[in-house]
Amino acid sequence: MITVAIANQKGGVGKTTSAINVGTALAATGWRTLLIDLDPQGNASTGIGIDSEARDRSSYDVVVDQAPLAECVLPTNIPNLDILPATQDLSGAEVELVSADDRAYRLKQALSVPTAYDICFIDCPPSLGLLTLNALTAADTLLVPLQCEFFALEGLSQLLQTVDRVQQRFNPDLGIIGIALTMFDRRNRLTDQVSEDVRSCLGKLVFEATIPRNVRLSEAPSHGLPALIYDHACAGSRAYMALARELIGRLPERRKAA
Repeated sequence: MITVAIANQKGGVGKTTSAINVGTALAATGWRTLLIDLDPQGNASTGIGIDSEARDRSSYDVVVDQAPLAECVLPTNIPNLDILPATQDLSGAEVELVSADDRAYRLKQALSVPTAYDICFIDCPPSLGLLTLNALTAADTLLVPLQCEFFALEGLSQLLQTVDRVQQRFNPDLGIIGIALTMFDRRNRLTDQVSEDVRSCLGKLVFEATIPRNVRLSEAPSHGLPALIYDHACAGSRAYMALARELIGRLPERRKAA
């Protein structure tokens, strides 16, 4: 299983939207996909149609209580896509784990068990705390959604420094598969300027596909559906399908699942 963390310590940059829609796109192309909701807000779980009443077990149980992953995963209405949901219990996980010697490795340990999945996406919380550290320690690679605004560049610098520290201390094999520019608005000159600056600094690490500001992308979660299903023809869905194609091209050849 290839594990991809989707992280950025800044909130509102499209992490959850990217996790849901890229995960859906890969599932639609035949990849057996697991989505892990590691954000206490549980937006990925809600956005993919998992009611809070159905979340008897969650990522809290896996990370804090070390419950087996297979016992906590739920199927979704999307073929090939399962989810490890999140509940508000996860908001206390960092405090509960702080005294544990293996606090940075709990998720990695859970994912070390052979599974039937080809790929796993981890939707991280908007911070660089212990939950995100668990995701980065467990991941093979990192996908960074980056909002096209000035302050996002400062946040990206901090995230890259964190990745470097994680590589040195916890996960030397962690890579960055790409930067995805989100909330792109061609009517705004600043958007173009940020895009040009990021591409000039990071070159081919930045995906060609850009995710536009799109009403249908914003509406889809309220219906418990990925945008790719809610309105597959909208500009946002087309952009995520293009991003998924690029992502597949950068992934290592699919390994045979256990």
